[in-house]
Amino acid sequence: MATTDAQPRHTPLSLWVNGEYRPLSVQPRRTLLDALRNDCGLTGAKKVCEMGNCGACTVLLDGAAVYSCLVLAVECEQRSVTTIEGGAAGNTVGALQQAFIEHDALQCGYCTPGQIMSLAALFEREPAPTEASITEAVAGNLCRCGAYRHILEAARSLAASGTERRGAGDG
Repeated sequence: MATTDAQPRHTPLSLWVNGEYRPLSVQPRRTLLDALRNDCGLTGAKKVCEMGNCGACTVLLDGAAVYSCLVLAVECEQRSVTTIEGGAAGNTVGALQQAFIEHDALQCGYCTPGQIMSLAALFEREPAPTEASITEAVAGNLCRCGAYRHILEAARSLAASGTERRGAGDG
């Protein structure tokens, strides 16, 4: 009869999170979401459905919006991860976050980090997005409060403003 190891195996891992080097040791099955929340102390990405259905855990992985609940942390070795926490400089919010505030696009706020990160990826690849692009960018993010109209208004206003950089925190 084979014996089992009582201690789960851990894998050393190096991530670049919000521009900061983060050496970690994680179980191979740990998701990026759990590594960010539990190992890095970054709780902005929310743990909700754990199935990629709600978008509350959206982060940027090498600039692309991903559901961090569906990505294994070990797949992110030496890759760049940007979370909602990377979107502010001290007490100063970025242009995208400011647009959410101005358009009341964050009722309970639970979906807000995922919405902002999805839009940040859009604005990085398409500085003047169309209405269709904006709608598509947030299509994978659910909002229980029904703030969709305000979220779209915030994104449209930013697209029309001509702001140079509109990422999660760049203002």
